[in-house]
Amino acid sequence: MKHTGGCHCGAVRYEVETDIDKVIECNCSHCHKKGLLLHFADKDKFTLLSGKDNLSEYRFNKKTIHHLFCKTCGVQSFADNDSYPKMAINVRCLDDVDTSSLTIEKANGKDY
Repeated sequence: MKHTGGCHCGAVRYEVETDIDKVIECNCSHCHKKGLLLHFADKDKFTLLSGKDNLSEYRFNKKTIHHLFCKTCGVQSFADNDSYPKMAINVRCLDDVDTSSLTIEKANGKDY
């Protein structure tokens, strides 16, 4: 299924083709504070439609994940990792997904 999504102000927009069967709620300091609900989709099924120049990056801990967020509104819609074949999609930023209907899997990122 194809989904569209983006940040709060609309500057960053993307589409991703994936079937969302479950989402991850990680308890690491970053994901917990931002309230991220993540789904991992194949990179070749992800297309950034607009806002490339409006993205800023944050890295922490091992500094391998590109946490990308909108410079205008601060929303993190997705993240990338150079050594991983999937994009981390913040499902809360998808236009057509009711998060209350999803199966949430807890991930213990606090210990990494």
